[in-house]
Amino acid sequence: MKQNKTLDNQRRILADNIKKLLKTKGKTQTDMAKELGLSETTVSSWLNGGRYPRIDKIQLMADYFGVYRSAITEDDSNTIQETKTTYNYFPRSVSAGLPTVVDPITNEDLSSISIPDAIMGKWAGNRDVYMLRVNGDSMNKVIPNGSLIGVKKTELDHLKNGDIVVYSDGNEYSVKRFYQYDSHIVFRPDSHDIRFTDHVSPKDNNGLRIHGKVVVYIVELD
Repeated sequence: MKQNKTLDNQRRILADNIKKLLKTKGKTQTDMAKELGLSETTVSSWLNGGRYPRIDKIQLMADYFGVYRSAITEDDSNTIQETKTTYNYFPRSVSAGLPTVVDPITNEDLSSISIPDAIMGKWAGNRDVYMLRVNGDSMNKVIPNGSLIGVKKTELDHLKNGDIVVYSDGNEYSVKRFYQYDSHIVFRPDSHDIRFTDHVSPKDNNGLRIHGKVVVYIVELD
């Protein structure tokens, strides 16, 4: 009987910790299941205390949340501490709709924002990442309107087709998926709204700038 109570307690602790981490990361259990390649039924059984995951699944979730395994398995308020890192933040929205004519982003626009490390995951503390806010619905399959995005400067030859980038064409800033071909580059929306279309630019376009790759996005930050 005592052993059963201990196991029930471990399941409760694990379920409570996962729920807290999901809330901190701005994710749902459906999001986590999909992004980690797990069945929703399995994740649901962990969250309702019905089952306890194997150690490899605990490590998988720890990597997902950017925490130690103990933050998932132990009942210690110190293991889920909201450590934060301050990042450069340009408080100017970047369009995820039609490219919008704005003034160039400069260091004079620079501000700062503190974000919990658990949300930033493997990018926590990376000083090459800066933050912008997205405005629009052309990327709403993956990045909803109003999300914060973390952008890291990435050389063109290090980008892969399908990467999400922030780019400007003249003074038109936008965020889209990147596809490179022999003579041109395509910036493609990823939206539930089929009215959004590709933005195509020749490679020799002197006004084209790719400012960086989106490495993380945050749907909601309290």
